[in-house]
Amino acid sequence: MRQAHQAHFQTLDYNPLNGGVERWFEPIDEQLGNGPSMRTILDFCHALFDRMAAAPQAWHVEAHQFRIEAVAGQPGLPTPEGMHRDGVDYVLVLLVRRSNIKSGTTMIGTTAAGFFISFTLAQPLDVALVDDQRVYHGVTPVEPLDPKAPAWRDVLVVSFRRA
Repeated sequence: MRQAHQAHFQTLDYNPLNGGVERWFEPIDEQLGNGPSMRTILDFCHALFDRMAAAPQAWHVEAHQFRIEAVAGQPGLPTPEGMHRDGVDYVLVLLVRRSNIKSGTTMIGTTAAGFFISFTLAQPLDVALVDDQRVYHGVTPVEPLDPKAPAWRDVLVVSFRRA
């Protein structure tokens, strides 16, 4: 059941750059939020993360839409805090669209091993699934391919935290 719009909050332990404050993002449009695509994404995450948690859970779920823009000489920063954990259990990052950008490479790793995998979400519906209790993640800055044209990366981030 969809809850009332609320602030996103992370402690400074998880986000030293933007933690410790309530961050308000635009709510997801009602029609989109209740539409078949979002329902499918949430149902998929719920089924997968219940299995990963080894038992059905009551979850606190947050969904955010992010557009990272870049212009010549000013890269867009998908994760300005760098490699991080979100302070939740699981995270899905779904690419909606990228236009006129290079890089935006997702990196996964641990503090002990460093980065051990990297990949680029390049096509709409490419997805990264992150076990936030076990690994850190980050995304490299994006830059325009053509410095004279608009450049952006749109993603949907869905986080699941045990309620």
